[in-house]
Amino acid sequence: MVSDTLSVLVAVFGSQWIRFGTEAESLAIDPDPRYIAFTISYTVFSVVLALVWLFALSLFGTRRASIIGTGTVEYKQIVDATIRVFGVLAIICYLGKVELGRGYFLLALPFGLLLLLGTRWAWRTWVGYKRKSGWYFNRTLLIGEQHQTQHVAAQILRAPASGLAPVAAITSDGLGQQNIAPGIAVAGGLDDIERVLDEEAIETVVYTGSDQMSPDALRQLGWQLESRGIHLVVAPALTDIAGPRIRARPVAGLPLISVDIPEFEGRKYSSKRALDILGSGFGILLLSPIFLLFAILIKRDSRGPVFFRQKRVGLNGRDFYMVKFRSMVVDAEDRLDALRHQSQGNEILFKMKSDPRITKLGAFMRRYSIDELPQLINVFRGDMSLVGPRPPLRSEVDQYEDAAHRRFLVKPGMTGLWQVSGRSDLSWEDSLRLDLYYVENWSMTGDFIILWRTVRAVMGSSGAY
Repeated sequence: MVSDTLSVLVAVFGSQWIRFGTEAESLAIDPDPRYIAFTISYTVFSVVLALVWLFALSLFGTRRASIIGTGTVEYKQIVDATIRVFGVLAIICYLGKVELGRGYFLLALPFGLLLLLGTRWAWRTWVGYKRKSGWYFNRTLLIGEQHQTQHVAAQILRAPASGLAPVAAITSDGLGQQNIAPGIAVAGGLDDIERVLDEEAIETVVYTGSDQMSPDALRQLGWQLESRGIHLVVAPALTDIAGPRIRARPVAGLPLISVDIPEFEGRKYSSKRALDILGSGFGILLLSPIFLLFAILIKRDSRGPVFFRQKRVGLNGRDFYMVKFRSMVVDAEDRLDALRHQSQGNEILFKMKSDPRITKLGAFMRRYSIDELPQLINVFRGDMSLVGPRPPLRSEVDQYEDAAHRRFLVKPGMTGLWQVSGRSDLSWEDSLRLDLYYVENWSMTGDFIILWRTVRAVMGSSGAY
């Protein structure tokens, strides 16, 4: 709340100062000579705008504990509240014939939005760091059938940013003396819920589903948790489906969940293609001096061409030639078979942290993904997208199971969830899971977030080899 208040005040009064300086300016209300006109100072107007803006941030629930620290809802709510405040302001000024300075308006909106999003990102980074150190977790109890509970526990443990820390589990059969996941023991059966809640000081209960718990019993559990101030989370048997595709659909008192069909064409994809053209075109122009610099360095570092063209598999399983800066010796492909037994990648991908085929300059380029910059040409041509699944080799595709072929429903990307979630350190199962998740749940907002996270991942150079 403090950082939101400071961000709004800096945006509003900073815009006033930039636009009008230290002079006492006023804005006229309904200056039509047929009516009585009056004025108010911009300082008073700025105070009112700041208060309304802060009220909207609270009204839209941008600081709810359930959305802070993970997911995109927090950012979406901030953008939604801000756009609505300024949209209503623009309508009022138009209808009331208020002569509001356009410069003031056009500065305050983006300046304030950037400050709000920036400070929230800083807080989120701080909270994520503290959670890695064991702070700010909700002690969580998992309740349900054993196999479903194991699956939910594994997913929660993969995402420490969620703030959930499973400390015990209650299973339908109540089989103790075993762990459903590392550090999560089965503490009893359904009759032991009240005892475990007290013994483990539980703050959140995640119900994963059980045939032995009737709807009435679950309702009674909800009332019991409510009286104790404990949050109840119901985990449906749906995996890797993002929030935008999930809609509540109450029917006769049943909280049914409706899952939208994934979209692979239409307006959203036209918008994505427009972003690809603008982003890649601007990137090529902006980075052209860097292209020239590394072209010269590559020629001086080792013999061979500047660019490396390799056949990859793209949209609908069609082949295309991906362009990269050459980071290996010229005969790298011929020497691959002799090195396959030393692979440090996963079951499908060949990777070596100390690949002898990589040149000295190539090692530097790979560390910071500079070798991948020419893929902007592929994006501009339409072979690839800025964000998407990893573009595989045909030899890798030949080893795919049926589910993996869903990756080709969208264009491969220069970056993607695989790039910001571990890169070469990922197992094949994790790589495939991330790619399929993206294919079915992508959004423009998600693409922007992935692009931002890519910059951080590249600067950290983790998993790059």
